[in-house]
Amino acid sequence: MKPLSLLIEILIILGVTIKTIEAEKHNKKQKERNVTTQVSVSEIKQYLSNILEQKKSINVINKKENLLEKKKNQHKLRIKGIRNKHLWKRSKNHLKKQTKKIFTDEGDQLFKMGIKILQQSKSRKQKAEAYKLFAKASDMGNLKATEKMADALLFGNFGMQNITAAIQLYESLAKEGSYKAQNALGFLSSCGIGMEYNQAKALIYYTFGSAGGSMISQMILGYRYLSGISVLQNCEVALSHYKKVADYIADKLEKSEGVPVEKVRLTERPENLSSNSEILDWDIYQYYKFLAERGDVQIQVSLGQLHLIGRKGLDQDYYKALYYFLKAAKAGNANAMAFIGKMYLEGNVAAPQNNATAFKYFSMAANKGNAIGLHGLGLLYFYGKGVPVNYAEALKYFQKAAEKGWPNAQFQLGFMYYSGSGVWKDYKLAFKYFYLASQSGQPLAIYYLAKMYATGTGVLRSCRTAVELYKGVCELGHWAEKFLTAYFAYKNGDIDSSLVQYALLAEMGYEVAQSNSAFILESKKAKILEKEKMYPMALLLWNRAATQGNAFARVKIGDYHYYGYGTKKDYQTAAMHYSIAANKYHSAQAMFNLAYMYEHGLGIAKDVLLARRLYDMAAQTSPDAHIPVFFALTKLETVHLFRDILFFNFTMRWKWMKLDNTLGPYWDLFVIGLIVAVLIFLLRNRYL
Repeated sequence: MKPLSLLIEILIILGVTIKTIEAEKHNKKQKERNVTTQVSVSEIKQYLSNILEQKKSINVINKKENLLEKKKNQHKLRIKGIRNKHLWKRSKNHLKKQTKKIFTDEGDQLFKMGIKILQQSKSRKQKAEAYKLFAKASDMGNLKATEKMADALLFGNFGMQNITAAIQLYESLAKEGSYKAQNALGFLSSCGIGMEYNQAKALIYYTFGSAGGSMISQMILGYRYLSGISVLQNCEVALSHYKKVADYIADKLEKSEGVPVEKVRLTERPENLSSNSEILDWDIYQYYKFLAERGDVQIQVSLGQLHLIGRKGLDQDYYKALYYFLKAAKAGNANAMAFIGKMYLEGNVAAPQNNATAFKYFSMAANKGNAIGLHGLGLLYFYGKGVPVNYAEALKYFQKAAEKGWPNAQFQLGFMYYSGSGVWKDYKLAFKYFYLASQSGQPLAIYYLAKMYATGTGVLRSCRTAVELYKGVCELGHWAEKFLTAYFAYKNGDIDSSLVQYALLAEMGYEVAQSNSAFILESKKAKILEKEKMYPMALLLWNRAATQGNAFARVKIGDYHYYGYGTKKDYQTAAMHYSIAANKYHSAQAMFNLAYMYEHGLGIAKDVLLARRLYDMAAQTSPDAHIPVFFALTKLETVHLFRDILFFNFTMRWKWMKLDNTLGPYWDLFVIGLIVAVLIFLLRNRYL
């Protein structure tokens, strides 16, 4: 029972008891006084009713208090339940975060392992294992691994090409903000590979990609603004894009010397790719190894250089490079000594960084008057590696090496005068040495020349020149490695993989990639594009290559307009392109084609004399043109001899013998065949 109700009841009982005692006293007094008083029944009833009402009110209060207590208990239980629920949710979220973190960490580890395998492994099988790790990491939500898998599916790494699956991955990555995915979707839209051909959409993707930090997108936009592809031509915007990429490349080049990549032209020797001089054939490499082991010092140095930087399709192998250099150095070769010094100066797994050893070998080479050794000593004094910084000594050694024509020393001299390191700033001298070094393709010299032209430092400002120079630096980026993978894919018969890789490089502005992509499309061996799209796309790429100075591409454009490949037949346009190729690039093929058009009056006024002259020029320009020119001139002279005879002596009598009507439109080929048959007959009789 509650305190309040208990108190009320006690008070009531006390009240009743007091009343009863008072009544008894009163009755006693009345009796004593002999006075009889009668209590009314109504008062008693009223009193009882009051007591009942009080009890009822007490019960009501008790019920209300019980109800309130029950509600309080229920509220407490509810609050406790809610707290338990929140606690459960928090613990669940915590578990999720922990699980996600474990997955993320594991995915990161797998991705790093895959990258390490790719960097260190040489065999195809080991590299394929790396992509298995990327696939697992991708399943765990690692975005970088997913990008790697998407690239593998797009470019066909290890036979995994699946463009539809690649697009799906890129689209999901693009939603996550991946700039690589934005760039890839832009490329696919631009070429119409697996997606609708849409240049406007491609431009949007490239813009987002460049904003996210994609160097490839920056380079593509630079080329588009330079050439006016789907945008208004704007040199200054192109300069801005190319400069960002060139700054990135230059920073890499200053830390380590760039590795030039062989850009094989498929158009040069399509019938025998293995003999292409840009890639060292395996049999020839084995022969060189044999000569090197037999003591051929020049071959030893050459093989050492090839393995040092990984040239002509050979893997970079510091151990092999050091092995061949040491053999040649023992034989007294100064170049080998200088390259050993270079290896110890830069440091690698075979020759750990050691300034003292580098100084020793550079000095040995410099004492023999070797330019590379002199340049090496200059570097040691310039940067203070193993010796105190001494700009005067550095300048002396750089000048000696530069006089011998070493481009790296010429660049260092230019840099000293450009930055005022140990000498007074002299932009004229800086420009001179940068220019000399750039003629040998020294990449940093080209970069600083571009910088000078872009800002008008020491030279009259030229946006166009600056852009072209920056473009040359940008093309030294690591993405140029795709030239080798694309070439080997083509050589191994993986045409689709080769085409996609060349097409991306073509989109970035590489002229060799543009002509190679067009060549593959023209062959109609690729399966990733519809056949009716191949000639128009090839014509577009030939046009871009021709704009960059490719004479063969210019002739190809003429052929496409002459035969109507990917466009309507247009003899006038064909003749115009042949004329450009003949006059500007002295192309023998263009001269021959133009001569044929003058001979027959196709798209231009008929002029037999000019045709004869162009045939002769073609023969003089190229020895390969001698035989075709001989037959063409023989046919030309024979036909015109017949025509002269018919015109002067048999005009009326032989009117019916109009050659075009009698022998058809290809009668000239018939005449050539007849002449060849007569010549063969005469030669056979002569030797019998």
